[in-house]
Parts: sequence; structure tokens; C-alpha cells
Amino acid sequence: MDIKKAKEFIYRNARPIELALWKYYMEQGSIEGVLHNLSFYQNEDGGFGHALEPDSFNPNSAPIETWQATKVLQQVGYGDSSHPIIQGILRYLGSGEAFLEETGQWKGSVPENDNYPHAIWWSYAPEKEGEYSPNPTAALAGFILCYAPQQSELWQKGKTLAQKSYQWLVENYPIQEDHMLACYIQLYDYLIEAKIMDVIDMDDFKKRLIELVSRHICYETERWGKEYVALPSRFIHSRQSIFYKGNEEIVKQECEYYLKAQLEDGSFAVPWDWYGDYKEFELAKNWWKSIMILENVVFWEEFHLC
Repeated sequence: MDIKKAKEFIYRNARPIELALWKYYMEQGSIEGVLHNLSFYQNEDGGFGHALEPDSFNPNSAPIETWQATKVLQQVGYGDSSHPIIQGILRYLGSGEAFLEETGQWKGSVPENDNYPHAIWWSYAPEKEGEYSPNPTAALAGFILCYAPQQSELWQKGKTLAQKSYQWLVENYPIQEDHMLACYIQLYDYLIEAKIMDVIDMDDFKKRLIELVSRHICYETERWGKEYVALPSRFIHSRQSIFYKGNEEIVKQECEYYLKAQLEDGSFAVPWDWYGDYKEFELAKNWWKSIMILENVVFWEEFHLC
């Protein structure tokens, strides 16, 4: 992979948050720099908006955008629960905003999305509110269990939601949606980080996740970059991952794939569209290219010498 071209694209095109992440991963930059830039996407209510998830330009707080912020925190390994960003997220999640009491989940899309440029999958769909989905509830429940004060009302809510999402997984196993699986993996990682082993059956949970990752990885490499399919890097981020064993060869193939998939400008093709008339997709696509460069370069650095 041409790291020099990747860096040039980042410095010429990336948003400040992705530039800070590049510096953190590749140039010994500080976590404080990442947190500083992340904070500008946080609203007064503690939730996140402002297109942190580039497929929705809604500036107001939404569960998906807030979940995206938790992913950034988890990626850089930041876990000081006293930090204003984490305290803000806990405040937002505890407020009941965009939470459906009837089904015990946060909304996947919110009405305000329709007032701003967005991908078709972030259009508000009230008819889906009666259907349970662990995306992003499972991951947000894990965040609460990891960072809220134990035995607080919010922590108890996180426990109930984690148990509900796990039970839904058992009853609907095997699930077919990649993003749902990613939320469950984030829940598992939070529980391991917080050493919480008695909320759900962790042995069974681990076994199911390992099997699901093998089901969800697209082993047909000719489809990579042409279709929206899950490459190993969707789920496997280090050699210590519980999903790495047994997938060493396909991980190696992904590293080899990047040698031919990288574009002349150092970026990678975005294999999806908004399926609408919003011209802002071209801007979002450029932001996504920086995000994809980060993900691919970090994966490459971890595995290409294996």
C-alpha cells in the first residue's frame, strides 16, 4: 500500500476529526487531539450530530450519531468516564430522548433526518418503530455498562437493554445484518473491558459471535470493492481478536487486495450511493474516502507482515 499517497489524500481532503485520527495512528499524535475535534460534533444535550456519520447531515443529536462517537472513543482506547464527552453521552442516553419505551430501544432514524441531506437508509421510518433492532441499542447499552456508575438507574437500564438484546440474538439466531453484528461485538468488547461477566452468558455470547463473524465475512474476494459486502476488517482489528484464529488466510488476502484496490490519489472507492437527489453525497463520499483510508491503513499496518 502506498502510505505516502494515503497521507497526502488525508491532508488534502480529510475533516479535522479524521486528520486527528490519522495523526494519532500514524504520527504519534495525541488522544487529546482526537477528543478536541470530536467534541465539536457534540451538542449541548450530550448527543452527537453534525454529520459525524457522513451519510446524515442532521445537526441535531441522534442515537446513530452518538453511537458513532462511542466508536471513535473505543478505537483510540479512551475510557476516562469523567471526561465531558463521555459524561455528555451518558446524559443524552439517560434523557430518554429518541428512546422507544415500548420496544426498549433507541431509534435507528429520527424525524429530523428528513430535513437535511441524507442517505435513503437514514430517512425516518415510523413504521419500523414497532420492530426491535439491536442497532445501535446493543452497543449503546454496552457503553452505559462500561461507563455509568454501577447500580445507578442508568446502569440498570443498560443492564436490562443488554440482556434484551442478547435474548433477541438467541431467539433470532443466526442474524443476517452486518451492522447488527458490529453492535453486538461492541457490546461484548465493553463487557470484557469492564470485567462484567454476569449480566449475560458470556461464553455462549462469544461462541455465537465467532460463528457469526465467519458467516458474515465475504470470502468471495472478486466481490470486494464492487458490492457492499463485509471484508474481514469489518470485524477483525488486531491479531489478538477472538475472530482472527481461523481467518488468517482471508485477512492476508485483504492485505493483498489493498495493493490493487488503492486508487491513484491514494484513496479507495466508496461502494455505495445515497440513492437520492442530494448533491451533498459527493462531499460525503470524499469524507468517507478519508475514513476508509484510516480503516484500511490501520488494518494494513496490523496485518500485512503476518
